[in-house]
Amino acid sequence: MKRLMLGNEAVARGLYEAGCAVVSSYPGTPSTEITEFAAKYDEIYSEWAPNEKVALEVAFGASLAGARSACCMKHVGLNVAADPLFTLSYTGVNGGLVVCVADDPGMHSSQNEQDSRHYAIASKVPMLEPSDSFEAKEFTKIAFELSEEYDTPVILRMCTRIAHSQGIVEACEPKAIETKEYVKAPQKYIMAPANAIRRHPFVEERCEKLTALAETSPLNRVEWAEDKKLGIITAGTSYDYVKEVFGDRVSVLKLGLVNPLPVDIIKDFAEKVERVVVIEELDPVIENHCKALGIDVDGKNILPICGEFSQGLIAKAFGLDEKKFTKSEEAIPVRPPVMCAGCPHRGLFYILSKNKLTALGDIGCYTLGSAAPLGALDSVLCMGASVSGIHGFNKALGEKSENKTVCVIGDSTFMHSGMTGLANIAYNGTNSTVIIVDNSITGMTGHQHNPTTGYNIKGDPAGKIDLEALCRALGINRVRVVDPYDLKETEAVIREEVAANEPSVIISRRPCALLKYVKAAPALTIDTDKCRSCKACMKIGCPAISMKDGKAFIDATLCTGCGLCKQLCPFKAIVGGEE
Repeated sequence: MKRLMLGNEAVARGLYEAGCAVVSSYPGTPSTEITEFAAKYDEIYSEWAPNEKVALEVAFGASLAGARSACCMKHVGLNVAADPLFTLSYTGVNGGLVVCVADDPGMHSSQNEQDSRHYAIASKVPMLEPSDSFEAKEFTKIAFELSEEYDTPVILRMCTRIAHSQGIVEACEPKAIETKEYVKAPQKYIMAPANAIRRHPFVEERCEKLTALAETSPLNRVEWAEDKKLGIITAGTSYDYVKEVFGDRVSVLKLGLVNPLPVDIIKDFAEKVERVVVIEELDPVIENHCKALGIDVDGKNILPICGEFSQGLIAKAFGLDEKKFTKSEEAIPVRPPVMCAGCPHRGLFYILSKNKLTALGDIGCYTLGSAAPLGALDSVLCMGASVSGIHGFNKALGEKSENKTVCVIGDSTFMHSGMTGLANIAYNGTNSTVIIVDNSITGMTGHQHNPTTGYNIKGDPAGKIDLEALCRALGINRVRVVDPYDLKETEAVIREEVAANEPSVIISRRPCALLKYVKAAPALTIDTDKCRSCKACMKIGCPAISMKDGKAFIDATLCTGCGLCKQLCPFKAIVGGEE
């Protein structure tokens, strides 16, 4: 049966058809839907782990037991999972193990543009890169076969365009895969130095075998054109752009196995064309490989190293008419991201901004607190860095009374990597105030559950972490809970805790306004006779509020009746909203 599938859905289908038994992941755009689709197959045990390191270690445990397993994450998540990944390369696998990682060229939802191919190279693990949904499914199945044949984890590299575009996929019946027998093998799986020394030569031998495979594998193919003047070497989504720009007019070497890269097939291809151009997003990995082989190629000298490619960009690089590939000649209005109307984080950030506090932020939808008009954040680095960072910030400045600093971290991010930072604050001692914005969900990636919500990936009841008890167990004596819709209480508590002479945690608790079970209050309205056009209500940056005909105006289709603006109006011109 053929049907349209997102690239991420196709990967999940590949997991199912390959007989994958366990999937453990942490949500991260653009990879999130792989695990969400996998969870729809009852044959696959799926879960959200607290972070990517834990997820990959779970997948390793399942593989060790003999089952096929997978772990999914975005590119920055691979940083977190790198610890087990590098040693997994040494131990190898029992049941097949596939690591699905989605890069984000153009940084549509990420804090950097790192290229995950470097991890495959550094860890000496094979990497496959599909160019459409059909290949996403097929490459996933092939990845399991390679994993078991070559005794290695295999990385499947997706990117935003492949993950979120649709293509025709033929759904097949799943393979009946028996769980392999677990055989105790200390020298293979216990990576003490004496054993690891013996496993390193195995890794190098495996690389040689995989390089030989790259020469003959159908994953790498040449598409010859009659005219041999131009030859393009490419992979992934760049292949699609090349075909749309050039059609069959140029010869193409399409690489699907992008680590290890072949040698002879590239040399042979280069000898048969007059000019070779490497087209790849982000870093010049293939280009540098070609140059190391002594091949004269063009690449980053005509194409950018930053950002996402497009048909128009490639056409322009070759002196072709880029307008042919432009979607629209009309200017599209900029639509910057903004916290939703009724977002529980808005009240908190208003108070931080009002009190001119230095606030170290973290990764999540609350990062939007940095945007105007709130401008409430001073830094955002990576998951959990706000908690660790405030400790260093305060240690550097000393215990000065004028040091008014807090950090802000979400409930899911706190479980991911904020706990250890808080333990450090308690252990090494700074008067740091950590604010956990608990919106009862993982909001930024589309409402996934986490260990604090009490539900698992399928929405069934699960273990629920008590944040207050956890913070106290980590050594924090001062733990306060506030409702960010109550501006007066929130401000009072923040002032008290910032002034305290010991570490403290404030839990700003209010469920995300978009959760299905959250019932919005009636929309607020403006009494235009009382409105003095002072724009005090505009200071919270709510998308439901604007100025119309010189007066404040509330869009009833957006307003959730949260009442924040009502608390700011000095003339009581905002009315309604009560249940």
